[in-house]
Formats: sequence, structure tokens, C-alpha cells
Amino acid sequence: MLARLDVRDAGTDLAARLGIGTNDGGPDGSVTESVAVIVDAVRSRGDAAVREFTERFDGAVLERFRVTDDECRAAVETTPTEVRDALEVAAGRINEYHQAQVGETPAAFSADGVTVTEAIRPVDRAGLYVPGGRAAYPSTVLMTAIPARVAGVPERVLCVPPDPQGRVPAVTLAAAFLTGVDEIYRVGGAQAIAAMAFGTESIPAVDVIVGPGNAYVDAAKRLVAGMGVVGIDGPAGPSELVVIADGSADPQQVALDLAAQAEHGPGGTAYVVAWDEAVLDNVLDAVLGYLAVAPRAEEIQSTLTSGGRAVLVRDLDQAVMVSNLVAPEHLELQVEHAGDIVPSIRHAGAVFIDAPTAIGDYVAGANHVLPTGRAARFSSALRVDDFRTHMHIVQATDAGLNAIGPSASLLARAEGLEAHAASVDRRIRR
Repeated sequence: MLARLDVRDAGTDLAARLGIGTNDGGPDGSVTESVAVIVDAVRSRGDAAVREFTERFDGAVLERFRVTDDECRAAVETTPTEVRDALEVAAGRINEYHQAQVGETPAAFSADGVTVTEAIRPVDRAGLYVPGGRAAYPSTVLMTAIPARVAGVPERVLCVPPDPQGRVPAVTLAAAFLTGVDEIYRVGGAQAIAAMAFGTESIPAVDVIVGPGNAYVDAAKRLVAGMGVVGIDGPAGPSELVVIADGSADPQQVALDLAAQAEHGPGGTAYVVAWDEAVLDNVLDAVLGYLAVAPRAEEIQSTLTSGGRAVLVRDLDQAVMVSNLVAPEHLELQVEHAGDIVPSIRHAGAVFIDAPTAIGDYVAGANHVLPTGRAARFSSALRVDDFRTHMHIVQATDAGLNAIGPSASLLARAEGLEAHAASVDRRIRR
């Protein structure tokens, strides 16, 4: 059950009272060490290592990794019509929202005969990671594949963990087929991240890897990005939710939203923050009531026990402080006049007003691949630009070089870089 925390008298030690340390956010040392072994093995031994880890962690013995087009078409045929229709609804809204991101005008600046413009290019190959094992996540296929398509990425590669029989859920394959994913591999975990980063005999390397996963996937993404071999979207690990609630909130709705996040599995966090003890009491009672009938009560309760918090604060201002410190993946404002609070929210992956987080998981149109582990302080939701690069193009006239070249030459010599200065001087027309 959610742990009760009373932080009303907390001052500058609020973060410590919440259990937030300055080094919080990344995976723990044991996870990082385990992942480093996997990444190094895949980097040096390729397919053989991927097969070994897939058998060890997923229980699947695979002869081939790639899913065939025939398997995808069969998956579409076996997916119920109403589910395919729902995928189309979600895909349409996700596409429209991300198309709007493309409309941003590239930067341009011109002065003194020198012009700087920006050229935007998609990456050549994008790696899309979709979790599996505990559940099927066709929605994550849409959330990763559609922005890549909108960005103009020529090759989109999907990795998803197989079950012990080596199968990928039909609905996941159907979503991939409907969004035009080019390659699908039945590989998951840190070994999938390493395979996409370095390439193996069967899985060619990609330029950027995006998508959520467990702590091991998150650690693998951080590791390969730190090696400088591939880009990543940002930390996207176990799911997180903070609900700020007042007396107007429906306790059962809050309870269901907390349970929905806990349903994603271990390692996640679920906070309810209120300045009225009765609100917390009612929410906790509602959580217990739902767990009494929930289909996955034991799993949900386990996550709520390890990562659940019922936080009592002085007032709304302190509630916002708590949320900004936690910097959650999802923030729900279940309070009166919620829109007035948004300007005070500095750190959150996505904010929900009069809407459950689950609507954003599927059909709102916003992306559900969001920063976790307090990364919302410096990272953002997955967007089209995660699949594009921005090149600066600098063009100068003779007059422009005469106007600003001497300043460049002076700065180069101030840094002790004589050749830099000479290369500018050569172009200045005396």
C-alpha cells in the first residue's frame, strides 16, 4: 500500500523528506554493471550473444530474429476488426499532432553580408524499442513509428521481446504493419539495444534508438549513447505518476489512475499529493477497494508498495513544489481551476487536466514516450526532432568577411590559434 508521508513542516529539506537525492534518476550500479556485460558481449560476438541472452532472459531459442512479412500480414488478419479500427483512430491523431511539429520554420539569420541558415535532415535508420513480456504494447509502436515516419526516416527498425515460443504478440505486429515499419526483430532487453547500436550479422546498426523499457533497457540506452555510437531520445524507464488532488477530486478516479500506472510493472512510482488528510484517506480506501477486485491486484499492489506515496502537504504551492522535485513522467491535476496551475509546473513529461493519463497513453495524439527518473528536468517527450538533425549552413560575401572577419581573427589569436586567424585573414579583402 502507498506509504504515508507528512511533509507539511519541511523546509529546505523537502527533497530529502521525499527520498530524492542529488544522484537519483539513473539506474543503480548493479543494473549498470549487468548491462555493461551484455552490451560488451553483443558488441564483440554479435548474433551469438543475442541468441544466448534471448534464451536466458526470454526463454526463447531463436533460429532467426527477423519477423517475416507473411507473419505480419497474418497478424493483421487475426487482430479483431474493432482493435484495428482503434489503432487507426489512435494513429490518425498521433500523426496529426506530430505533423504539426514539422511546421516549425527553420532558423535563419543574416547580417553584415553573412547568412546562417538551417538545413533539417532525417536520420537514415531509426531503432524503435517496444517492451513486451508482461503485456503487448501496440500503442508504443504507434508512438515511435509515426513520428519517425513524419520526420522522413527512410528505414525504421523495431525490436520487441519474444515469448518463450519466440512469438511476438499479433496486435504488436499488426500495429507495425499498419504504420509501415520496415524491419521487425524478435529481440528485447539490453541485448536488443546493443544490437541496434553496434549492429550484428542479422541486425544492421541504426542512428538513433527510441522507446521505453525497464531499468535494463534504460541503462543500455544510456550506455551506448555515452559511447557515442548512437543517439537516444532520453531516459524512458519504469512508469511514473503524480496526482495533485483537492476536495473536488473523485477518490475512485484517483485510485484507478494510480493503479493504472502501477499496472505497468515493477520499478514505477505513483504519488498522490494533497493538503487535506481526508482526501488522502479517501483515495487510499478507494485503492484498497479496487485491489479487492482488480484482475492483476497482486502485481499492482507490489508496485504501489514499493513506489507508492500518499504525501500530505501544507497547501497547493507546496504540492507544486513536490511535483517539480519529483519531475514525474505524468502529472495529473485533479483540482479546481487546474489550468491556472500549469504556469507553475516546471518539470513533467506530460500534464493532464480533466483527463486520465491513459487517454494520453493511447489516443490523445500526444506522445506517451516520456522522460522518467527525474529526467523531465532536462528532457522532453518523444517528438519528430528526435529523428532529425539540424545542420548550420554559413555563407559569406566578400563584404561580410571584411565586416566581421577581423573580429574572428582577433578572437582566434586570443585563443592562441594562429592558423585559425590566418585562414580568416587570407579571405579578407584589404
